[in-house]
Amino acid sequence: MKVNLQSVNFNVDQKLLDFTQAKLDKLENHFSRIIHADVFFKVMNTSSKENKITEILLSVPGDEFIIKKINKSFEGGVDECVGSLERQLQKRKDKLNAHV
Repeated sequence: MKVNLQSVNFNVDQKLLDFTQAKLDKLENHFSRIIHADVFFKVMNTSSKENKITEILLSVPGDEFIIKKINKSFEGGVDECVGSLERQLQKRKDKLNAHV
């Protein structure tokens, strides 16, 4: 799966890129027809510790899933997003199999 990563107002390190790629690759175990993923990392200008926004747009044939999570770390945000995407992909897969 092709993954496009974008970071707003900061430079992302290789460790976070590898972590995100590994997590997104695991989604293919749940749904094999994923086209690509767009990942956006943003930092809000607030005094709160939870100021990191992780947004993932996942494209599958005929649909797109958009997940946005705010967390104190990007790794935590990626974990939460991937968990939500796993549930949504499983629902879509069950729905498709019900019609076959």
